[in-house]
Amino acid sequence: MQSSTPFDFQTAVIERSKTVPVLVDFWAPWCNPCRILAPVLERLAERQAGKWVLVKVNTDEFPEISTQYGIRGIPNVKLFSNGVVIDEFTGALPEYQLEQWLRKALPSPLAADVDRAATEIETGNNEAAIALLEGVLASEPENRKAAAMLVRLTLFSRPAEALKLAETLEAEPDYAELSESARTLGALLLRPASALPEGASREAYSAAVESLRSGDLDSALDRFIGVLRENRQYDDDGSRKACIAIFRFLGEEHEITLKHRRPFDRAF
Repeated sequence: MQSSTPFDFQTAVIERSKTVPVLVDFWAPWCNPCRILAPVLERLAERQAGKWVLVKVNTDEFPEISTQYGIRGIPNVKLFSNGVVIDEFTGALPEYQLEQWLRKALPSPLAADVDRAATEIETGNNEAAIALLEGVLASEPENRKAAAMLVRLTLFSRPAEALKLAETLEAEPDYAELSESARTLGALLLRPASALPEGASREAYSAAVESLRSGDLDSALDRFIGVLRENRQYDDDGSRKACIAIFRFLGEEHEITLKHRRPFDRAF
């Protein structure tokens, strides 16, 4: 932690952020929220040493830096990486919120592996993508992006593992919907056929679940919608819940979702 002169700022923040993320706390002695935030930042900087460094800039002493970076209210915290601001906030956050912000804002040293996994998925090489993502999570268990990608890749082939991973995403707003849909579909995938309720729709419903297990979501939706038309109440409205989970898992703009959304809406 250090104060910076204009010349030092270039060295301590811009240049240093090319090797490690630098968190800059713009503050002033008269600012009460600044005094509240400062010890929180210092505790986290010590606890997470090696992941990022803290630099403090007194806006009264260095107004030119404050002007350069558009500081209009303090405390203002900016996260620098590779010489540029990648995220920021204004005001005094509680420690747990600041930890959450840091987890999302800090660039992962394994981001390149996650990007490579995305490229492998695009080219259909899912096994290579899975290996990359598992490697990322072995080093960074809290890498939510990698976890979400791995849930999507393994839900139908390794549902028990994927469900455990999906649980780690429940509290993340960006991935809560994926987590919920994975729970719904995973419960179907792990449920033995013998546990399905008796009834005229049992065979068709079982066939829909088998399509799900094979990863054929097009066929699964077709069959679940068929059960909906015959007997919506079967398995406690299970077909409707499964369809909604598949739509959310794929996304509303996915071609399979678009194909089946209207027939689903007309099935009631």
